[in-house]
Amino acid sequence: MSELNEVLPEMGSINHSIIQAKITGLLLNDERFTPAIELSLDISQIDLSQFGLKAKEELKPDVCLYQGRRELSSPDDILKMTEMPLLAIEILSPKQTIDEILAKFKAYFALGVKSCWLITPAIRTITTYSPPLNFKTFAMNDTEVIDEMIDIRLPMQKIFGW
Repeated sequence: MSELNEVLPEMGSINHSIIQAKITGLLLNDERFTPAIELSLDISQIDLSQFGLKAKEELKPDVCLYQGRRELSSPDDILKMTEMPLLAIEILSPKQTIDEILAKFKAYFALGVKSCWLITPAIRTITTYSPPLNFKTFAMNDTEVIDEMIDIRLPMQKIFGW
């Protein structure tokens, strides 16, 4: 039973899971990119303690996006990507703080990620960040979330609505 309790805090909420699936589905439709969910990024080349992060070897964005279409890795799978994505997306879960996510964004930018998104399900907003921490927030009164850094436009209603 104690093993189960140790696993439960890491599980995502229903809102987190649904938004993660919707964002990935929308990004799959864009032939210019390949999205990935919970992909381990190799961060061993940088000391994350400077950002207040405890991770030593990897970070896992909820969703990340790579340029171009990617095939499955064959014959061996890749356990940790050394190539950084263009975009890292974090979906705020009920047990996370915005400060934790922003610390991850600083690390992502130091690693070469071009853009980061913070999705806040409770208030239905998406904030796009570009280095160093320039941001723009989109809410339901906006038709689209627009990321000019990587030229992406996604309809807000399809992310947060049905």
